[in-house]
Amino acid sequence: MALQKSSHNFTKIALKHLRTNLFHIVLSAFFLTIGFTKVSAQELQNKTLKVEAQKPVDSLIINSEDFFQIKDTVINDSLELNKKKPLLEDKIKYKADKYTKNDQKNKLITLYDKAELYYQDIELKAGIIIMNYEKNEVYAGRIKDSSGVYTQNPVFKQGSNVVEPDSIRFNFKTQKALIWNSRTEQGEFRVKAEISKKENDSVYFLKGARFTTSKDIDNPEYYFYTDKIKLVPRKKVVTGFTNMVIANVPTPIAIPFAFFPMTEESSSGLIIPTFQDTRRQGYSLQNGGYYLALSDYYDLAILGDYYTNGSWGLRFQSSYALKYRFNGSFNLRFENIIQSERGFPDYSKSKNYNIQWSHTQDAKSNPNSRFSASVNLGSSQYFQQSLNQINVGSNLVNNLSSSVSYSKTFNTVPQVNMSLSATHNQNTGTEEINMTLPTLQASVDRIFPFASKEGTKKGLIKNINLQYNLRGEYRINTYDSLFFKQEMFKEAKTGMQHTIPLSTNFKIFKHFSVSANANYNEVWTLKTINKAFDEELNKVVTNEVSGFDSFRTYSFGSNLGTTIYGTFNFGEANKIQAIRHVMRPSVSYSYTPSFEKYFDTYAIDASGKMDDYTRFEGGIFGEPSNTYSNFAGISLGNTFEAKVTEKDSTKTEPKKVMLLNQLNFSTSYNLASDSLQWAPVRMSGGTLLFNNKMNVNFAATLDPYAINAAGRRIEKFNIDNGGSLFRMTSANMTANYSFSSQGKKDIKKKNVQGAKNGGRDDDLFGTNTDLSDRRESQFDDSDEEEEEFSEFYNSKAPWDFTLAYSLTYSNTNRESIISGNSVMFSGNIDISPRWKVGVSSGYDFVQKGVTFTQFRFERDLLSWRMDFNWSPYGANAYWGFYIGIKSSVLSDLKYDKRSIPDRTLR
Repeated sequence: MALQKSSHNFTKIALKHLRTNLFHIVLSAFFLTIGFTKVSAQELQNKTLKVEAQKPVDSLIINSEDFFQIKDTVINDSLELNKKKPLLEDKIKYKADKYTKNDQKNKLITLYDKAELYYQDIELKAGIIIMNYEKNEVYAGRIKDSSGVYTQNPVFKQGSNVVEPDSIRFNFKTQKALIWNSRTEQGEFRVKAEISKKENDSVYFLKGARFTTSKDIDNPEYYFYTDKIKLVPRKKVVTGFTNMVIANVPTPIAIPFAFFPMTEESSSGLIIPTFQDTRRQGYSLQNGGYYLALSDYYDLAILGDYYTNGSWGLRFQSSYALKYRFNGSFNLRFENIIQSERGFPDYSKSKNYNIQWSHTQDAKSNPNSRFSASVNLGSSQYFQQSLNQINVGSNLVNNLSSSVSYSKTFNTVPQVNMSLSATHNQNTGTEEINMTLPTLQASVDRIFPFASKEGTKKGLIKNINLQYNLRGEYRINTYDSLFFKQEMFKEAKTGMQHTIPLSTNFKIFKHFSVSANANYNEVWTLKTINKAFDEELNKVVTNEVSGFDSFRTYSFGSNLGTTIYGTFNFGEANKIQAIRHVMRPSVSYSYTPSFEKYFDTYAIDASGKMDDYTRFEGGIFGEPSNTYSNFAGISLGNTFEAKVTEKDSTKTEPKKVMLLNQLNFSTSYNLASDSLQWAPVRMSGGTLLFNNKMNVNFAATLDPYAINAAGRRIEKFNIDNGGSLFRMTSANMTANYSFSSQGKKDIKKKNVQGAKNGGRDDDLFGTNTDLSDRRESQFDDSDEEEEEFSEFYNSKAPWDFTLAYSLTYSNTNRESIISGNSVMFSGNIDISPRWKVGVSSGYDFVQKGVTFTQFRFERDLLSWRMDFNWSPYGANAYWGFYIGIKSSVLSDLKYDKRSIPDRTLR
């Protein structure tokens, strides 16, 4: 007989849970087998087992037959209270390259070389991993390679948090950890700490920590060092005394404590302003305000400027997007500008505003309807007078335009298209504004009334087709000073136009194409005029007549054309083997009758002299004519192409080179006129040179008639007046040349802000400078790839060059002058791996002066960016210097200094 305590095998068997996990099943079976073997070896059928009670007063004697009964009845409740939790609460997966060791006695799992362990939400990779599943702890560290260098640093991932330390000790149950030389990323921050303590899922304490936005956390170009950090992942970072270190050299820049919000979602917050010293407005705080992260789909930034002389500015900037549906941005700017001080002779005050809205719809969101917007309107002098302009070259803009449109297609038979749009065009020089609010357009697709539903449409009759087009407008013509005022609507005009074009085409003699057309036009209007001579005022008075009125016109036309091919062969032995000439001559005819019924007469003076006028004069869709039109037109189009022997002897086919991709001549003869029937000949052409890098276009106007001493055309040919066959009255030529160090690769430049403000989309007028956010490069880095440079000097210095030349000749009245002659150029070069230099300038040979000039310098400091922008000449002289961190989370750490160009107020 043997005595056993309650802590022996029987008690252990009663407390052990069976698991479905293979590991626990095997482990449980092992202990169960050992336990029952011991019981059967002790012959207890006739023996008793004395179990010592906790109190010495009683004792309990049981045998093996009563074990399960006791478990179910006597000790069930008390044992359930003392049950231990399982050693492992979840499945564990692990692997390693060299070996894995499972020590069941000490409850240890050891993994060596490229070890990986996955347990609950923990992913751990390291050189060596040791897991104690009894204590719920894991240790991970590096290992040495054959040369004695530590490799395979641990990578600890829990949820979305990733830590890359030298070694780590982690408790699964308490979620606490000790980490040595941890490296982690929180948003745009990269943090490295000597010792890190993880309290729970949401709090870390770091000692001897550095944090930076540099990509290389082990050797950053700058960092902030602090002894104490409290880190709440994806929420905030709170530090003690913090010192800024640049190139491992501590700087005097330090703060007693710091707080950084750390969130993966957009959050609202203050925007720190920039201090500037202007020349005429005093000191200023610019581009300060508040950012509102209103939702995941749209935001709002409220920015303001304040100047000590009383000037101020206010801007609202918003961006919005809905994936697979649409995206856009909206900017509203207002400035109250004061020059000098009240009481001084040069004191002036003006108010300027600018509205920009861009909206783009995803074409796949709704194929049958589309809404788009491109708005740029405001004060004509905004970019010339603005104290916080977006682009230093924007004051060269002389035209602002806008368009907001909605279109829909109805998939009927025939198809119907409808659109509603509002347009705006503004000349900043004359301050004249033209708007349509709105324009309605509708059209019915072509109908072939004589063609069968199936089969080809060939021949004169089957090809007859017609359409229906509708256009209605509410047009406003006003000036900047009257914009948004009641007066701008007084001169508004309304009209609607209906057109029905009827056409057909066919071939004659196999090689000639003939087309014929007839057009019906009907115009509705709500305003007409009445002219009469007022004897009291002694002048002609024009009165507006309100009410519906309409007129109808029609016209006819036809065209005959063909294509002629010719080849001049010079032999394969010559460099130029052949030249191909393609001619496209055509003859056209148009006829419009007289519509005298829409004309009335009025007295032009007191003598009773009469003149004709139409009450539809000045209509937005034109007016009927009281003279018939009868014109015959002639045109000739040419293209010239050469076959050139290839330099590469392995190629058997000659190379095709375009000599002239167009050379066109056109004129017309007025059959209804009794004099000066021939119209001037218009010539135009163009070609591409230097591997299609240079685009050359030219045009000229050639008049066959002579002029008199007063400069008027006379009924006499110029050749009969002692001159040449044609008299050149005007001519122009433009050439654009772009090339780069990448050879045939196209140069892609982006000037989004310049184009948005109504300017050019290249850098011939300088690049853009967004003064509210200077972190973006002023050079085009869209295609730039990150490269590692191991040399001090890079033999590859990327560069690009753009050249534009324009020449205009005028000889309308025998003045024979060059009215325009200018050249503009821009170039950019990387003089070293991270140094960029650019220049934009030009020269006007007529005005004898330098055009708008800009010099650009930029230094890429990895996490930082430094640039200098200088426009040295003219009224727009300007310079600006900036150095700051690229990351948005530290965008307020910057130095931004610039001059403000002089402004001329009107």
